[in-house]
Amino acid sequence: MNDFFTFLILSLFVVMSPGIDTALITKRTISDGRTDGYKMGLGITAGSLVHTFAAAFGLSAILMQSASAFEVIKFAGAVYLIYLGLSSFISMKKKKNADLETEVKSDMKKSAFKQGLLSNVLNPKVAMFFLTFLPQFVKTGENAQQQLIIMGIIYTLLSICWFFLYVFFINYLREWLMSPKVQRVMDKATGVVLIAFGLKLALGKQH
Repeated sequence: MNDFFTFLILSLFVVMSPGIDTALITKRTISDGRTDGYKMGLGITAGSLVHTFAAAFGLSAILMQSASAFEVIKFAGAVYLIYLGLSSFISMKKKKNADLETEVKSDMKKSAFKQGLLSNVLNPKVAMFFLTFLPQFVKTGENAQQQLIIMGIIYTLLSICWFFLYVFFINYLREWLMSPKVQRVMDKATGVVLIAFGLKLALGKQH
């Protein structure tokens, strides 16, 4: 239960952290309305499910072959979480904005759902996140595949709730949510949580 609570809290931090998904949803909602914002949110979360099943079947296969190899993946995941946390403190605003503008200009005429789905499925960073994040909460001796799928679905549901809430209130809160000050605070909070959790995993006994 404690591990599950930790998973929920950490997932919430990750889901609510400002990023390319939030920026894409914001621009699409402002330009085409709430309906397209909802559709993009569904597309992005559908991409999360794709990564979930890919990670579940791939990682469970590794676990069946070698428990020690799975422990190596978990340790690598801890290091990667620390890296993500440190990255939250590094300003990549110019690069992110440039990438976003290019993506929005080239894809704006596509359906919102399709744009959200492709932006998530084709993002290698998202795939890496699912491959390293979910295994941290797998309990050995139980069905790893089932655990990974359940956690991925929970993460996806949290994402849907947040994106829909965000789109609903975007007309009232977008200036506050997208302000550099608020985004810096959210980035730093997420960074601290990820680094702390990554260090706990890396320095603690793997099991």
